Amino acid sequence: MKKLLSISGLSSALITSTPAWAQENLEIIGQPINGAMGFQPAASEVARRLQWLDGMILVIITIITLFVTGLLLWVVIRYNRKRNPEAASFTHNTPVEIAWTVVPIVILVFIRAFSLPTLFHQQEIPEADITIKATGYQWFWGYEYVDEGFGFDAYMIGAPATGGNNALSSETEEALIDAGYSRDEFLLATDNAVVIPVGKTVVVQVTGADVIHAWTIPAFGVKQDAVPGRLAELWFKPEKEGIYFGQCSELCGMNHAYMPITVKVVSESAYENWLTDAREEFAGTPPTVQLVSK
Repeated sequence: MKKLLSISGLSSALITSTPAWAQENLEIIGQPINGAMGFQPAASEVARRLQWLDGMILVIITIITLFVTGLLLWVVIRYNRKRNPEAASFTHNTPVEIAWTVVPIVILVFIRAFSLPTLFHQQEIPEADITIKATGYQWFWGYEYVDEGFGFDAYMIGAPATGGNNALSSETEEALIDAGYSRDEFLLATDNAVVIPVGKTVVVQVTGADVIHAWTIPAFGVKQDAVPGRLAELWFKPEKEGIYFGQCSELCGMNHAYMPITVKVVSESAYENWLTDAREEFAGTPPTVQLVSK
């Protein structure tokens, strides 16, 4: 009887070798924390600008909410039936109407003055030091280092393609440990990570092969839909070495929850070492290899 296994190119062998390539003892920075609130630490200028803008708008929203709530309470107390048995009769109030028209316009113009520069900074793609093409599949990511001539697939550790069943079994936990992670990184870590050098401009070309996916790394402040037949771009410049996790952020089918993204930001020398090994291992390797065993 034949048993058909679909795995990413050389993934079973690379589960243990990838951490050595990508610089050992990296700090996990971009990771969701159980019970925590707020953003992940910003690791790029894009993320820092977005988080600052979010904080500023939150202050404005809070002030408006408190003002409107206070105004409603004042009206309820001051103009209730007991204190005003005879209701006033009028058709309009010109100063009030001018105020509630002009004030929102001023607030929106103020927000626009800060949000548009942030939007342009995010959407204007600079010249890339490294260009990576990310293709979303059901349910894994394929990566191509465009200027280097190689690519690979990245499956969640514990996915069927890596010998698991999308559950945290003892075998999956062992595979996580062998890859330099812990059981806490289950559903986050992939067998092959995207490796990039710190301080370099990275442009990611994002597309989908079947349905719409979304490539997202919160710590870098990036999220881009992966639409079949279209090639979109995002960019970031990582500022700190470490491991950053993301997720497909567009509902894409039954195993949407098992489609994580792992990015390792390393020193330039470590990146060059990884690149040398990756060229040898991945160059000319089909994105998906079919192994048939009896």
